[in-house]
Amino acid sequence: MFAATSINYVDRQIIGVLKPTLQVEFGWSESSFGSVIFWFTAAYALGYMGFGRLIDKIGVRLGYAAVVSLWTAAHIAHAFVSSIGGFIAVRFALGLGESGNFPAGLKAIAEWFPKRERALATGIFVAGSNVGAIVTPLIVPIIVYRWGWQAAFIITGAFSFVWLAVWLKAYRRPQFHPRVSAEELALIESDATVNSPAQAENKIPWRALLGVRETWAYAAARFLIDPIWWMFLFWLPDFFAKRYSLDLDHFGPPLVVVYLVSDVGSVAGGWLSSKLIRLGVTVNRARKLTMLLASALVIPVMFAMHANNLWLAVGIVGMATAGHQAFSANLYTFPSDVFPKQAVASVVGIGGTAGAIGGMLMAKYAGWVLDGIGSYTPIFVVAGAAYFGALALIQVLSPRMDMAVLSR
Repeated sequence: MFAATSINYVDRQIIGVLKPTLQVEFGWSESSFGSVIFWFTAAYALGYMGFGRLIDKIGVRLGYAAVVSLWTAAHIAHAFVSSIGGFIAVRFALGLGESGNFPAGLKAIAEWFPKRERALATGIFVAGSNVGAIVTPLIVPIIVYRWGWQAAFIITGAFSFVWLAVWLKAYRRPQFHPRVSAEELALIESDATVNSPAQAENKIPWRALLGVRETWAYAAARFLIDPIWWMFLFWLPDFFAKRYSLDLDHFGPPLVVVYLVSDVGSVAGGWLSSKLIRLGVTVNRARKLTMLLASALVIPVMFAMHANNLWLAVGIVGMATAGHQAFSANLYTFPSDVFPKQAVASVVGIGGTAGAIGGMLMAKYAGWVLDGIGSYTPIFVVAGAAYFGALALIQVLSPRMDMAVLSR
């Protein structure tokens, strides 16, 4: 799952790394680029909820393989388009496929780990996004200068075929995995809880999920924080290019440092809440305390535009992305903390759709700000405030993080 997420983010981030190149070649405005990102996130919003439900029905093994196949085909198709309309079409298809990565991965974590281990497992899984973001600015310039920007999509798309072969051979649910002992299975299932007759059924209706506050707590938090991460992913190369006059040859090292720091935040955020739980702190307090600390790390990004030194800006942005990943490692465990396993992917899908809708708004907002003002400061101010807002909504809607009581 770490490898799949790495590939997912290589495929996702290439458009951001190539933004200056494509703008010169095709004459895109900031708003045009924002439209390409808007339609990617619109598809992500549609696919997240749909694939979450599908994966709950057909299972992680086949569901994950299906979404990786879809996004790989769409990713490679980028090499064969040259207009804004063409890029919008293939990005839309890419968004549909990539939306299935987190519902599948988080459901697999719910199947394989007890609650006290899930945040760390999620942190490692989510850290793949940082590795993908590190690899992209290192390999894409080499490919572009040797074979052109089209080759960047074709060569990186080939990574997915290796992953698919390994995944289909290796993955099984723990109950059916030949190497899982009875003792390990007992550990995995040690905190399984069923709260109502509806939860005992294989199918939990949408109205049951949408009728509880816990679903809306997760969805509201994703609506606020997901657009910030996508802003970093798609616009950070452009920020370094515009603010510090970096080009395709030179913004690789700053991006690598930012996402290496992000990796530390991802794993540390998962480790901290898991450690607190092992020390006897409640799941509610451990998760929220870690998210509070993570939120504080993001605040300085409000002033990143005013950093006169490139590496000071890299440090500020890196700290913010680390805060995001630490926050996410704990937020992403929320569905498996408070919902039965058979509903996890569906709830993740609902939250992902909310996050993608926020991402659509961010894409339009960023394009409008950069075309009209030419400064990243208003965008970074929104980023700095989003995480405290998300945590406040979680506290209001799920003050104790009790198991959701679902009814028909």
